[in-house]
Amino acid sequence: MAAPNKTLTYKVTRKSPELIPPAEPTPHEFKPLSDIDDQTGLRFHSRVIQFYPKNPSMEGKDPVGVIRAAVAKALVFYYPFAGRLREYAGGKLVVECTGEGVIFIEADADVALRQFGDTLHPPFPGLEELLYEVPGSGGVVDCPLLLIQVTRLKCGGFIFAIRFNHTMTDAAGLVQFMSAVGELARGADTPSIPPVWERHLLSARDPPHVSFTHCEYDVVPDTKRTLTPVDDMVQRSFFFGPAEISALRSRLPPHFQRCTTFELLTACLWRCRTIAISPDPDEVVRVISVVNSRTRFNTPLPEGYYGNALAFPVAISTTEMLSKNPLHYAIELIRKAKSEVTEEYMKSVADLMVIRNRPNVAVVRAYMVSDLTRVGFKEVDFGWGKAVYGGAAKAVNGPIPDLESFYIPLKNNKGENGIVVPIWLRVKAMEVFVKELEMMVTARNSSI
Repeated sequence: MAAPNKTLTYKVTRKSPELIPPAEPTPHEFKPLSDIDDQTGLRFHSRVIQFYPKNPSMEGKDPVGVIRAAVAKALVFYYPFAGRLREYAGGKLVVECTGEGVIFIEADADVALRQFGDTLHPPFPGLEELLYEVPGSGGVVDCPLLLIQVTRLKCGGFIFAIRFNHTMTDAAGLVQFMSAVGELARGADTPSIPPVWERHLLSARDPPHVSFTHCEYDVVPDTKRTLTPVDDMVQRSFFFGPAEISALRSRLPPHFQRCTTFELLTACLWRCRTIAISPDPDEVVRVISVVNSRTRFNTPLPEGYYGNALAFPVAISTTEMLSKNPLHYAIELIRKAKSEVTEEYMKSVADLMVIRNRPNVAVVRAYMVSDLTRVGFKEVDFGWGKAVYGGAAKAVNGPIPDLESFYIPLKNNKGENGIVVPIWLRVKAMEVFVKELEMMVTARNSSI
């Protein structure tokens, strides 16, 4: 398999953006978001991209027309997506279900899917052409909540890209919506999983009562300007297949062998990254795990719930303790932080949002990891089969490039299933990171 073609250039011809309303009349009403949805840290747009190869059985069918019609049908069931957010007193976000619709862009590109390379992962060349940022559409309030671009490729394949307002949904909720579009595109009359709003399930209690410490929302001053973007940033992506994961597990004592791959990999990256950025030995560093809380309620959230159910538990250590202790030290901290996420924990977060006016997650000297390996983006089928790549369109979210990493499922050029992790660091820090990581794993060719 070829490596990603990072130097690829091509031309995309787009038609004018259009608004796609629901295919049938929908209720005009006001729906408040939950207090998990409208926290400050989720008030941004996120981007997903899907690559689909040519399917001979779909010869003569236009993916643009099929998906456009299916989106309109899906919006009948997911009609809040066709509305607009309004901000009320105290910063509370409410969806006005206006039925105005979502932005849809039809496009063609003079490039074949194979030219992108076989091991597809961010960064994607020409992404700004595959998901055009319509001027004036990117605000959190009073703007379209979804922007979709479908780009035909000259090989007969196509690219589906979507930008979504993160206050409306998380990755699991977005996959649910995209899967509904796929089912309707394939001829279904209704989605197999009916959407459930019920945002009150994750709203603050009356009266609110914070029952956890929630260090993830601490106020941490950035005294050393660690969040200031710099010019000498570099991105590399690292592949962790069976050999690399086995090598990391070999470093653990017997009673830690049952730790999850997420815990193992997060501990390794947190440790290597901390050594690479070299904070003072007594400085506190953090790793934030993005956790889907849906199944952690005493009665799990309804299957069709498509609001944000994310938690951001944080593990904390001094630089010296993290870098000098064995790997299982970090695993234990991460495991303990994740284990706190329960129904009471989520209700406590919602209460905290109301009491403290929606604080942001503390990102100073922090590293955030989000596991996309089991979300199901690649499974979304619009009639042309599964995606050859589905998931994050960009390696990072937001203006701080080295804060977050996504864990992306990938088959490498040897045909091995594994996880690719894009990492952003300063040039010198990246050199140290690579050396530390190579000492942790036996495979010398872990960078792709």
